[in-house]
Amino acid sequence: MLSPPFATVTVSPKFTELASAQPQQFRASVVGNITDLSVSWAVDGMAAGDAAVGTINSAGLYQPPPTGGPHTITATSVALTSASGSANVVVTDLAGVFTYHSDLARDGANVQEYVLTPANVNSTTFGKLTSCPVDGAVYGQPLWAPAIRLTDGPHNLLIVATQHDTLFAFDAESNPCVARWSVNLLDVMHGGTGNETSIIWNDVGNCFGDVYPEVGVTGTPVIDPATDTIYVVSSSEVGSAGGNCSYSPGTFYRRLHAIDLATGSEKFNGPVTIAASVPGVGDGGTVVTFDPQKHHQRSGLALANGAVYVAFAAHEDATPYHGWLFGYNAADLSQLPSVFNTTPNGGLGGIWAAGGAPAIDASGDIYVTTGNGIFDANSTTVPFNDYGDSILRLHPFPGNTSNGSNLNLAGWFTPYDQLTLAQDDTDLGSGAAVLLPDQTAGPQHLLAQLGKEGVVYLVDRDNMGQFNPTDNSQILQSFSGTGNGLWGTPAFWRNGLYFAGAWDSLKVFAFDPATGQFNSTATSQSANIFGFPDASPSISSQGASNGIAWAIDASLYGYASPNAPGGVNCYVVPVPAVCIGPAVLHAYDATNLTTELWNSSQASGNRDQAGPAVKFVPPTIANGKVYVSTATEIDVYGLLGK
Repeated sequence: MLSPPFATVTVSPKFTELASAQPQQFRASVVGNITDLSVSWAVDGMAAGDAAVGTINSAGLYQPPPTGGPHTITATSVALTSASGSANVVVTDLAGVFTYHSDLARDGANVQEYVLTPANVNSTTFGKLTSCPVDGAVYGQPLWAPAIRLTDGPHNLLIVATQHDTLFAFDAESNPCVARWSVNLLDVMHGGTGNETSIIWNDVGNCFGDVYPEVGVTGTPVIDPATDTIYVVSSSEVGSAGGNCSYSPGTFYRRLHAIDLATGSEKFNGPVTIAASVPGVGDGGTVVTFDPQKHHQRSGLALANGAVYVAFAAHEDATPYHGWLFGYNAADLSQLPSVFNTTPNGGLGGIWAAGGAPAIDASGDIYVTTGNGIFDANSTTVPFNDYGDSILRLHPFPGNTSNGSNLNLAGWFTPYDQLTLAQDDTDLGSGAAVLLPDQTAGPQHLLAQLGKEGVVYLVDRDNMGQFNPTDNSQILQSFSGTGNGLWGTPAFWRNGLYFAGAWDSLKVFAFDPATGQFNSTATSQSANIFGFPDASPSISSQGASNGIAWAIDASLYGYASPNAPGGVNCYVVPVPAVCIGPAVLHAYDATNLTTELWNSSQASGNRDQAGPAVKFVPPTIANGKVYVSTATEIDVYGLLGK
């Protein structure tokens, strides 16, 4: 007697995450006592699929739809239709993470995350997938660019830049990690002189170890998806004297590069050496000139309306320095940039932001916040164009101003206690501004800002209030949000402002659109405390649901950390081992921060442990994965056992 026909069909890969422009090859294996091993394919039960769910051809090549969401791929035996196998695919319509904190508002929210939910982010189903080794510390946020066309087809790329002045493009989906390309930003092909190195930490600054042990790329780069170009600033030196801090002789360079995402090659007449002068007496003469040794490119880069914006502060307050903002033509870096100097007739006023990037509104106006420095904008007896400890709204225009060229001051706010902030080094600009969504009642365009003082300032961007020497009553609201200050950028999601101050919990403060005010009492906060320099959180969600707040505890970042147990002095070389520890990634229910879903120190055997911590950096969430920058590697987290 013949055995009845039987077959088993399996489909691989069993689970995958895709960008909407990224095809996926599925394969079917048919095992049984049938001779015809061919299969027919379906998507969500529909033969060959359609435009709404994605299409799949007879060879198993799946083309995702333009909208995000989960789908089921099914292969059915042609000879025995009762035998079938399936695979799951989740498509993201996230355009990319092209800039610091997700978008130009700097809200840190990815609301197009279809894989990760509070239900599956736990130590059983979620953890570390792989690590991508790098050649130096990564102080910038990893960027994610989907479906970049390489020689072997489209790939999702993870772009990171190191303090060793290397730019890496990793395959964002590979496990183990694969580098698609990497380039040395100091070689001759990228504008270097052939004998340049990244800057030795104690050749600049005041030996505080703000960035240690070398200074290369600090600010998060920015990607233009329209041209598949990444813009990044390198830092280098030639002829180091070897460690006299701000007095070291030598030649120093800051260059802006335009790098092709597919090849790592320069384009658009890049790189260019960053340079400018503006009229002013702040450095003792009649002109203030940008000094590449004194100025540090710490803020993230910004891109809007065809211009790349690059901000500078100092290396560890080593004077003389100023706040500088440059705006370069993204299509031709060789053109003269727009320039704004925050303190041309005084000093200091750096644009620090602890890695945060300038925010840019729908009209193209740029918002930066300055640190301690000269402020004389209310004076009638001296030049009044110095803006220490201020939030500035800059409007691109053709022409010259008393602060530079082609960027006009369209509005500003300075706290009433600016002089105290300046004298006590409690910079307003230690944090970066976040633009709130447009409102339908009351003032339409709002901005939130925190700094070292720990005060939340809520400002009407259309009427910023300038300066009131008595109080801050000219703005919409101010209240204490954290007792020890913020070095970073808050996140904003579902009318909640999320941040963790130094030696404080991660908190969320609710904004009420009806009143146009924040509740000055935190709605919820985490049980654990984040040490200095606090945390810049990121949010992932599917629209208004499945919200997760992600935050990195980087308190044991090495040299100069004030968080070492037992009061160990971390200001020594070699750095004591107790000063160096892993970055710890935390995940919380974004609707209730008292509920911690997972952290990277929970699993046994250090399964999820990240590399050594670095300051300033928020996590990146894209396409079912979380990417964390460290001193030695990029750690990739996602669902286990797929």
